[in-house]
Amino acid sequence: MSVTLYPWQGDAWAQWRQLRARLPHAILFHGPQGIGKTDFAEACAAALLCETPSADGHACGQCDACGWFAQYSHPDYRRVRPEALEDEAGEGEDGEAGESKKAKTSKPSKEIKIDQVRALGDFMNISTHRSGMRVVLLHPAEALNTAAANSLLKMLEEPPPNTTFLLVSNSLDRLLPTILSRCRKFALSMPAREAALQWLKAQDLSDAEGWLAEQGGAPLAALEASQNDSREAMTVLLQQLAQPAVDAALKTADALQKTPVAALVGWQQRWLYDVLSAKLSGTIRYYPRYRKEIERLATRVETAALLGGIKALGERRAIADHPLAPKLFIEDMLLDYTALFS
Repeated sequence: MSVTLYPWQGDAWAQWRQLRARLPHAILFHGPQGIGKTDFAEACAAALLCETPSADGHACGQCDACGWFAQYSHPDYRRVRPEALEDEAGEGEDGEAGESKKAKTSKPSKEIKIDQVRALGDFMNISTHRSGMRVVLLHPAEALNTAAANSLLKMLEEPPPNTTFLLVSNSLDRLLPTILSRCRKFALSMPAREAALQWLKAQDLSDAEGWLAEQGGAPLAALEASQNDSREAMTVLLQQLAQPAVDAALKTADALQKTPVAALVGWQQRWLYDVLSAKLSGTIRYYPRYRKEIERLATRVETAALLGGIKALGERRAIADHPLAPKLFIEDMLLDYTALFS
């Protein structure tokens, strides 16, 4: 497990050190996806559990506690996340390796379930190791289903002593207001473009500027996108968006029916934001390589219609993780888009 901060997180760490002087029982790290929020929270957890932290507040990396933390085996640390993320877990992480094997027989859940939260009850009812702190990291918090969120709320209302909850969220508006009210919010902002580009180039990423733009300035999301096989699917979608037509929409839906629907909605949302931005201010944020096509489309649509299309996509995003019929979902989405420019 890495607990090294990213270059753009120095100021955030200084804020964390100030907050630690009067540590609240629950902290909610929030900000754009793909900027390293979970890694930052893990660094905070490691620092809280470290037996000999350094002068700048970081975990020493040398004590027994740091050794356990690095192997996912610290007795006073629990990480709660959806089964779908468990394949990334370290083999030594307590209670997770077995769950990962069981998940192979069925599609891993993208939700945090009530049983996962209830399991924290036993964890918090035993004494801490060496009379130290107890830390729970939960991410992404918006993955909590209703029952799990209500169960967590009870714990946040009556937290046990020497226990700190670290929650990470990409979307505060998807969390229960009652959970928000019981957490100290800690904002992590998008890194400066130059800092993000410098880091991506250090990872030997070619066309770092293009990848970064497509991910809205989020460097970790840009690096991940460059390493998966989604680029071909994105290109197919963007080519259809650049030349909207009914026949092309139907063919594209057929070609992309096995692509995660949520990803398709996100790519199209960014495209429409670029069309709107080109229309209102002449700027393009996400897809500068399609500047000519976007500027041409901006002249063919009214602003009110664009805003309506963006709102409709937002509504689709709410159900995109669980579409009843992916192909029909994509067809409907692309045909609505095509109608904007008819």
